[in-house]
Amino acid sequence: MADQLRDDPTITVVGGGFGGLAAAAYLADAGGEVELLERHDRVGGHAGVIERDGFRFDSGPSWYLMPDVFERFFGHFDREPEDYYELERLDPQYRVFWKDGDRATIAPNRENVHEVFESYEPGAGDALAEYLDRAERNYDLAMDRVVYEGRDRLRDYVDTDLLPLAPRYRLFGNMDDYVGRYVDHPKLKQLLEYTLVFLGGSPYNTPALYSIMSHVDLNMNVFYPEGGIAGVVDALATLARERGVRIETGVEVQSIDGRAGAFDLTTDAGTRRTDLVVSNANPAYVERELLDPSDRDHGPNYWDDRTYAPSAYMLYLGVEGDVEPLAHHSLVLPTDWSDHFEAIFEEPRWPDDPAYYLSVASETDETVAPDGHHAVVALVPIAPGLEDGPAVRERYREKVLADLAEHAGVDLRDRIVSETTACVSDFADRYGDPQGTALGLAHTLFQTGPLRPGHRAGLDGLYYVGSFTGPGIGMPMCLISGEHAATALGEDYPEALGGDGLTLDATHPTGSDPAGSATPPRSR
Repeated sequence: MADQLRDDPTITVVGGGFGGLAAAAYLADAGGEVELLERHDRVGGHAGVIERDGFRFDSGPSWYLMPDVFERFFGHFDREPEDYYELERLDPQYRVFWKDGDRATIAPNRENVHEVFESYEPGAGDALAEYLDRAERNYDLAMDRVVYEGRDRLRDYVDTDLLPLAPRYRLFGNMDDYVGRYVDHPKLKQLLEYTLVFLGGSPYNTPALYSIMSHVDLNMNVFYPEGGIAGVVDALATLARERGVRIETGVEVQSIDGRAGAFDLTTDAGTRRTDLVVSNANPAYVERELLDPSDRDHGPNYWDDRTYAPSAYMLYLGVEGDVEPLAHHSLVLPTDWSDHFEAIFEEPRWPDDPAYYLSVASETDETVAPDGHHAVVALVPIAPGLEDGPAVRERYREKVLADLAEHAGVDLRDRIVSETTACVSDFADRYGDPQGTALGLAHTLFQTGPLRPGHRAGLDGLYYVGSFTGPGIGMPMCLISGEHAATALGEDYPEALGGDGLTLDATHPTGSDPAGSATPPRSR
């Protein structure tokens, strides 16, 4: 391999999800010559959009959380989210339907949530206040000293800046045990634990560190961006182009060969040469499908042994008429959801009594459905790797729609005028997701922080970005992942960015060496 980059080096980002778009914007802003190749017709990755029969659905993520991370991202470029899209705080944030006939409505204020908790368990309102205050402190510490710092390697944790986290050893136990220290009622525990689904875990295998998600949910609230999540994707693409990124859609990378001094990318439109590669395609797919065996970091069985976040059975339904009492976001939960999590993580099977999520964006945004209609998305988390042929999908469709009619009082079955589905095999085929996971690697204790795949691949000049890497799953985390991947590339090859590397917010020197020494450039 060459000892140095070619003159006028180029950087190619493979895949235009949140992480890829963010990395491309950071690198171009720092002076890099950046192109982004996306195999689908539009960028966004899992954050896609379905437009059919006059309806528009966000096909992937639909919750806009952690607005501070989006503000920080746009702020790096002297922009703010409102330069690209408006935000609406949802009220109610969501509604919960338990299958014993009970309901709860969560509004965007602490008084409402206090009353809800107190109604189930005397003293639970005050316990919640303590829980949320602690979650806020832990959030601030975790974000400032771990997440934004980009601690990908075990050595990065030998740092006095992390001493304030030491007394929080309980956060490495599981979430269910930790929540049980504050409340006893099973419904209240569910209200504090349901956000783990966003991280691809369960209350029984996810570290209590992620109790910070309750601060995100109940203190920071839930928003809807103008145009839905697709509007955020458009904003990221616009920003990247403003910074000079060349985005090409409909170009599929079929192999990555880094053995000739620079990378040769074989695509369905011919071979391209580039100096550095940032892959938003997940590392399992890259190693198995795109790299020569001699360039892979792991053996053939490594990716089979990982714990993957759930896949999903999804219904995108155009519905005629009213859908009350569903809110923009709704949850339908059995009073005991342990069997559902067991069906995902312990004994993979289609759950008999599913917990599921409903999105009705048309409750907030009238542009996503024709007059007199609603755009309804139903999402059932299921185990990755399940068989999902037409017969089982049809049976489960009937199960979910009947369950919704019985337990939320909303019968859609005779009013559906448009319908699309997605499931395990679709995620595997469309995105190359191992076992058809819809999210990535689950946030178990041994797949958190430095135990997740790093941004630097073993093959010099190849970097990873996205939900399989740190800091993890979710749109905000993927934005930060883009920052970390760009920083790593800039540390290793500053000449690709005009010699200066990547300069970030001084209050969050992401990717800096804790001992203060610079990471030496690596030769190729």
